[in-house]
Amino acid sequence: MLFEFDSDQRLLRETVRDVAAKECPPALIRDIVDKQGDPAPLWQTYVGLGWTELTEPGETVELGILFEELGRATDPTPFLATMSQFAPLVPGVGKLDRPGAAVYEGVTAAPDGTGWRLTGTAHHVLDGDRAERFAVVTGAGVFVVPAAMVTARRTSVFDPVLHLAEVTFDGVRLEAADRTTVDVERARQHALTGMALTTVGACRRILDLVLEHVRSRKQFDTVIGSFQAVQHKAADMHIAIERASALGFFAALCLAEDDPRRGLAASMAKAAAGECQSVVFRHGVQLFGAMGFTWENDLQFALKRAKTGELLLGGAAEHRALVAEEYRASLV
Repeated sequence: MLFEFDSDQRLLRETVRDVAAKECPPALIRDIVDKQGDPAPLWQTYVGLGWTELTEPGETVELGILFEELGRATDPTPFLATMSQFAPLVPGVGKLDRPGAAVYEGVTAAPDGTGWRLTGTAHHVLDGDRAERFAVVTGAGVFVVPAAMVTARRTSVFDPVLHLAEVTFDGVRLEAADRTTVDVERARQHALTGMALTTVGACRRILDLVLEHVRSRKQFDTVIGSFQAVQHKAADMHIAIERASALGFFAALCLAEDDPRRGLAASMAKAAAGECQSVVFRHGVQLFGAMGFTWENDLQFALKRAKTGELLLGGAAEHRALVAEEYRASLV
């Protein structure tokens, strides 16, 4: 198991970073928020570049690079939901050129003749309002459901660019062929890893903007970046980001190689990402003198993406408890 990027992976990271800077600049994010701009062309750019084709288990690290860099860019497309949640639940479903979403809880399946009937309401479904297909986890298996068969309503969320929805299945009738059997826990681990790395990417963006600010902002004719207290906070942010990123890619490696530690690694990554955003959010706002949270400052979008990433799929405290539980079980 390698613990550093090879030359191809470094090239991929640089390429994704360049594409994101060109195709997903802060001006686009602000246009989407302020003027209801359409992110669909950006999604098609990702599809055209082949980023939605990274579905093989051995490509998990490369996909993780995409999640981190797009988190850094506050990606407004359904890429995270499609590739980290929908795709792992429906291996072999075909091309992922259309957005998908995953439903993990809230829906039950009952036999209905030769088929099944799905009933229930799922809350906080990532990109549930603009997905064209749903992968629905039930006690009877995973079902692939066209969006036309459900009712989805976007709900308000802290991050104005991110889409969350309430999705209702009102007796949706499906055939037996719509049901698949997959390793749901492994799919959840993919989702956790993707969310963790996206959060880390948002934290990197916060640090980038903070460093830019403290290198130019002056107090008493002195650049504030020269103050030791400012430098200590920036160093704390950097250390938290590097730690969380390392754990995120360790989880991706475990998934790529089907390492038995993958469940533990995914929870460690999500816990570290949550703790990272706590440090980075707090120091980021303070070093900007709270200006970063004003509507006029683009820092707000990275702050909100990092905070929302911590809350989705379980926070740091929940995953730290899972890590402790698994560790205690290993001592028996």
